[in-house]
Amino acid sequence: MSGGEVAGILVAVFWAILVSFLAVALARLAQTLKATTKLVADVTDQAVPLLADASQAVRSAQTQIDRVDAIASDVQEVTSNASALSTTVASTFGGPLVKVAAFGYGVRRALGGRREDVPEKAPGRTVIVGRTVPAARRGKRNFRGKRD
Repeated sequence: MSGGEVAGILVAVFWAILVSFLAVALARLAQTLKATTKLVADVTDQAVPLLADASQAVRSAQTQIDRVDAIASDVQEVTSNASALSTTVASTFGGPLVKVAAFGYGVRRALGGRREDVPEKAPGRTVIVGRTVPAARRGKRNFRGKRD
């Protein structure tokens, strides 16, 4: 065998090994692509119902928000009506009630001042830290130190 024949055999063996490795790599790549295709099909089969459920949930939430908005506007209207009613009642009955109360106070005061059978109260005394101080001297203050 000559040197050219040995080199040809080595090149042929090298190409055979290279083709074998490429064939194995292509076979594994084909398996990976099949698995990826199956995975994408499974994800699509599961994602479509999930997207439909999510879309339904969003529609339901929008319906509930519309209902709450309607309720809130009704509550706002009721609040404004109650405020107007309160203002009307206060202006209608407030003035006369104040006048009636003032009249009643005046009558009680007038009748209370004319009673002669009720004895007048004696000025009270306050005990402060063990001693008694007359009411005139303490400036008619109550027990908390505030003026009456």
